[in-house]
Amino acid sequence: MTGPRHATVTNDRQLRAAATALARQCKIMSSILKRTGLPAPRHFPADFSGLAKIVVGQQLSTHSAAAIWARVEQALSPVAAETILSTDDAGLKSLGLSNGKVRTLRALSRAVIDDGLDFGILNVADDRTIVERLTAVHGIGPWTADIYILFALARKDAFASGDLALQLAVQHHFKLDRRPTAEELERIAERWRPSRAIAARLLWADYAFARRALLASRQKPLVLNSRKPLK
Repeated sequence: MTGPRHATVTNDRQLRAAATALARQCKIMSSILKRTGLPAPRHFPADFSGLAKIVVGQQLSTHSAAAIWARVEQALSPVAAETILSTDDAGLKSLGLSNGKVRTLRALSRAVIDDGLDFGILNVADDRTIVERLTAVHGIGPWTADIYILFALARKDAFASGDLALQLAVQHHFKLDRRPTAEELERIAERWRPSRAIAARLLWADYAFARRALLASRQKPLVLNSRKPLK
């Protein structure tokens, strides 16, 4: 028995078509798309390893997350519940994992082995069920579950309303007095259905673009015109 079919965006052609349609629907998305172009591809495996990779990368820079995940893959290949549980805490921490992430990966592994968490079944469930099932695992919150739905399952209308960068980007573009809460952002994002995942990816791209521009402006050297005396 299979679950309901969910619209997905899994390649550049689909992403371009969805982003173009969204830009016609929303002036904010149109301006972002013109400024940043299509977001870069990002995908996680739709299985234990993909969710583990998301856990490992939480609250880390892209560079740090990639470096730690490379060590994890090399040491534990294949990254699976069995290999996590067969490695002691010292071994996992030596790969760069924090105490909290070690506990979360162990809890996830036990959910698979002891509690019957089946990714084949999970992946065809509706978004709410996926979030409920994953957040029942110690250390996995709504953000982690949302990112799994967005980038492992590639669902077109997924959204991560608890993401700080999305909240800040929306605050900027909507000229809000304060950063919206997850609940408020969820309501704002209704305007982007059925392509909220595309809106999220464009907002992330725009946030990164703005950060790079800010850093570049701070690093720009001070140039003095030597032909004019300083006063």
